[in-house]
Amino acid sequence: MTNTVFELENISFAYPQGEVALNNINFSIKSGESVALLGANGCGKSTLFRLLCGLIFAQSGKFSAFGSQVNKKNFDDDAFSKNYHRSIGFIFQNADAQLFCSNLREDIAFGLLQLNTPLDIVEQRITDISQMLGISHLLYKPPYRLSGGEKKKAALAGVLCLNPDVLLLDEPTNELDPRTQRFLISLLSSLNRAGKTIIISTHNLDLAEALCSRALLFDEDHKVAADKPVSTLLLDKKLLEKVNLI
Repeated sequence: MTNTVFELENISFAYPQGEVALNNINFSIKSGESVALLGANGCGKSTLFRLLCGLIFAQSGKFSAFGSQVNKKNFDDDAFSKNYHRSIGFIFQNADAQLFCSNLREDIAFGLLQLNTPLDIVEQRITDISQMLGISHLLYKPPYRLSGGEKKKAALAGVLCLNPDVLLLDEPTNELDPRTQRFLISLLSSLNRAGKTIIISTHNLDLAEALCSRALLFDEDHKVAADKPVSTLLLDKKLLEKVNLI
């Protein structure tokens, strides 16, 4: 497998009503990196995440993942799309979007069952992941009875059960209490040290500094304004003000 996870060349995307979301985007991400996508609301971060997840496709430019081009034609191939979704885990900003079964155990098992995973492996992964996240006692609770932090852990459990190579997290600490925030940051840091590629979308500079070594900064023209180490970027107050992040 190539060491490059994602490579974007001159990627642009606009919504049907003509609203530009991504404007000639160029960058690559290597396996094992921890990257923060930074920018003010509306700069295109969420659209980029949807593109990286294979939910939408660029209207111009070239997007490759793991050495293969990602486009609608390739996604029409079931084997390609299943392998892609097995390799990339996406945690939505709103965990409710990922919890739709009658109880937490069924939600965690859902992705594995869609991939026709043997039932004994499904059971073992549910046990292992729920113990790691401290949610074993919640497995038979319906999602609506969970707290915000519990829902975030539940959504993360469903993704981690698939053992993806890449984790994409959209504003991962939003609406979490301080203890759960610390737990999540510690967990994601451990996963990154173990070789997982971590990509977060956020406007929280403290989170970016705590979790990531590299930052891609988007401006309000939906372009990449900077690609720097997080520690270096956070010292550039003029640039952060220019892109309306501070």
